Order: sequence, then structure tokens, then C-alpha cells
Amino acid sequence: MDDEIRRKILALLDQHRIMTVATLRPDGWPQATTVGYVNEGLTLYFLCGLDSQKARNLARDDRLSLTIDHDTADLMAITGLSMAARARAVDDRAEAEKVLRMLPLKYPDAGPLPMKMPGPDEVRLFRVTPTVISVLDYSKGFGHTDLAVC
Repeated sequence: MDDEIRRKILALLDQHRIMTVATLRPDGWPQATTVGYVNEGLTLYFLCGLDSQKARNLARDDRLSLTIDHDTADLMAITGLSMAARARAVDDRAEAEKVLRMLPLKYPDAGPLPMKMPGPDEVRLFRVTPTVISVLDYSKGFGHTDLAVC
């Protein structure tokens, strides 16, 4: 992956806080859900309920597709990311605690949470490692994408 594309990907990751993840249900149908995320470089993290459908789907098949984008009134200003990735549960307690400390930092203008932040034993945390990233940038032409293999 060239440096310019990597910088664009990291900038888009830093500008956003939510993504849509798609997992595979047991019957083969995809399930898409919106989740919050944090990242360290190109590695993304999200959390969900211990026994959520996402957690069960990923325990069976760790393949994940995701999108990160935002709404814009200007068609030619559309930008975003889509990724094919692998999502694995975070089993290391120190890593899980670090991710849980990172999450509130994505919301610097938010007030205090109405409840306490869950601990590593109360949620399932996933580490998302991209394999292919598509960078969407309509300013370079309608539907323009650059592909980056990780």
C-alpha cells in the first residue's frame, strides 16, 4: 500500500466514529449492524454484547465486511472506506482494557455516560484486521475507488 493511500485511510478512520459491519448468519444471509469503533493504525476495534448475534456469527466465521462514511449534500464530495477483514475476539485483558479506555476518547464533546463503562468481562471486544480496503473518493470522479491490499 502506498503512503498516500495509507494517509487517506488513516485520516478517514480518525474523522469518523461509527461503522457498519456485516457478518454472516448461520443461514448464509449477511447481517449488517452499526457499531462504534476505535483504531490503532489500520487495526479497528468494536464491542458488542457477549451473546449478541454479531458475536455468535463471528465465533463461527471471522470474515467481516465494513463501511465507514458520512452523509453529504454534495454528490461529488462522497468519501468513505469499505473493507474486507477478519474479526477476532480480544482475549488479552490488558488489550481489552486499553480499548475500553480508548472508546470515550472518540467522543471528546460528549458529557459523562449515563452508566459506567462496561468492563472486559461484560462485553465482547473484537479486533478487526483488514485484508482489502477500498477508498471511495468521488472528488476524483463518480464512483472512484482506490484499492489497497493489506
